[in-house]
Amino acid sequence: MDKEYILVNVAWPYANADIHQGNVTGSYLPADIYARYHRLRGNHVLMVSGSDSHGTPVTVKAEEMGKSVAEVFDYFHGRFLDLFQKLGLTYDLFTHTDTENHFQVSQDMFLSLLENQYMYPKVTKQMYSPTANKFLPDRYVEGTCPKCGYHPARGDQCDNCNTLFESAAELINPRSKLDDSALELRDTEHFFIDLPAIAQDGLQAWMHNGKEHWRPQVINFARNFVDQGLIGRAVTRDMDWGIPVPVEGYENKVLYVWFEAVIGYLSATIEWAKNNGDPEAWKQWWQNPEARTVYFIGKDNIPFHTIFWPAQLFGAKGLYDDDPQAQLNLPYDVPANEFMNMEGQKISGSRNWGVWMLDALKRHDPDPLRYYLTAVMPETRDSDWSWQGYVDRNNSELVGNWGNLVNRVLNMTKRYFNSEVPNPGELTAKDRELLAAVDAGFETVAGLYDACKFRAVVQENLRLSSLVNQYLEDTSPWTTAKTDLQATARSLYTTLQAISGLKVLWAPILPFTSQKLHELLGEEGDLFGQQVVKDYAESSRSHTALTYDGETAVGQWHHTEIPVGRTLPKPQPLFKKLDQSIVEEELARLGS
Repeated sequence: MDKEYILVNVAWPYANADIHQGNVTGSYLPADIYARYHRLRGNHVLMVSGSDSHGTPVTVKAEEMGKSVAEVFDYFHGRFLDLFQKLGLTYDLFTHTDTENHFQVSQDMFLSLLENQYMYPKVTKQMYSPTANKFLPDRYVEGTCPKCGYHPARGDQCDNCNTLFESAAELINPRSKLDDSALELRDTEHFFIDLPAIAQDGLQAWMHNGKEHWRPQVINFARNFVDQGLIGRAVTRDMDWGIPVPVEGYENKVLYVWFEAVIGYLSATIEWAKNNGDPEAWKQWWQNPEARTVYFIGKDNIPFHTIFWPAQLFGAKGLYDDDPQAQLNLPYDVPANEFMNMEGQKISGSRNWGVWMLDALKRHDPDPLRYYLTAVMPETRDSDWSWQGYVDRNNSELVGNWGNLVNRVLNMTKRYFNSEVPNPGELTAKDRELLAAVDAGFETVAGLYDACKFRAVVQENLRLSSLVNQYLEDTSPWTTAKTDLQATARSLYTTLQAISGLKVLWAPILPFTSQKLHELLGEEGDLFGQQVVKDYAESSRSHTALTYDGETAVGQWHHTEIPVGRTLPKPQPLFKKLDQSIVEEELARLGS
């Protein structure tokens, strides 16, 4: 089977706040699970993203903190790199948008759209602050949503009903977020992307062609949005922080962050290729019609990744290609997740209502956190983080089902066979049936991983682990050890082989403990490879990024037989049981 080219594009976090569990389970963790699965399959995987350093949430935060924007995004970017390493998110490149490379690629796409006549200038009325003596970006404007009445709605989007606004002027009683002052409308000229023309020229037809593998809530939203009729959308704004508009006369304007941040998927791939000494390598994922580009985002980003970004790709035909009609690859899938709440309430930074992941990793191991976030992942509807649920599922499922199975089998192998994998003799039908069930799991679980149904993966893996547990109870090697050591050998050999298979099935979700089990089974090497933080120099600046080295990875998508006679290392538990007191301790941290 030919190896596929899989581009895993992950939502770009604003570099203005620490990351909470909703961010992780919404896009970052599912992307990593998907990427790790495809790496085990031997596919050519590239997982990219970075910090969004130009969004107005970053400039708002800088003003709140009394620091420069660069200082703020550098601080949070560094914390993102630290978190992703500790949580095991294997980006091939996690960069940021304030790089020369991203500036160049974003301006190139803008000019391509302009040359292809999908861009036009238009004078509009924008919110102007007389007290600040400047036009305000939409994120600096708050008011009441005209559709649902929510307050405070942002000037670009209502977080309550997800309505997108063409202008902050659509808000009822718009006020300045900076000083709560009244605003007035003044004329300003900006470039607009001609979305109606792009829809007519192919976007709408693409939207209705295929997509059977897309989640219904994603494709239905996108189709309805386009079918109701698109309007031109501003791609520039009056601001001094961001990527300059590459057109004479627009020196005091920058590219709108909604327009340039999504270009980061392309620019990060190009940067990765340059960093790895093969500047043309990015084309394997963007110009190869057989490649798959998959976007992991939260539901609030659905319009930007299913409509606006495809429109940019449609309109920029000929970008970086001699053929003026050449098309960069459009999204293969956008498996957007819903939202995760916190103990029945919406996550809130201002109320300290959430699990701040970098802080949580000081007290909790990464795999139990990854496990719970996967088990309750909001794939098709909003879900909820509960500390009681975290403790219960850790103790009953990770420890009680999977971890206890591994621990019992390894310790009995040590006790009865001096840690040597025993010779089973001839396997019985019952033994072969169990191993066949685990082997069949590779096909079933593969389909679930590939379809981004990670909650179902957890349930299927637990089912298989339960089968092995039941087999262990039925064969009772601790009992036969007194009268029939050969039966004990057969039971432990069979369960060791089953555990070796389950290790691989769990590995994308539980990479740290799967690596540990890999070693406890006497195997060598890394299942996945290593993450590294590197500094990259550009002509006028340098920047720090997270990279991934998968060259040493030995993982493969099949059960590896543990040979008879191998001496296994001293057994160690994979997981630890959590005390009930943790629930009260963690709840006490909320809201403080």
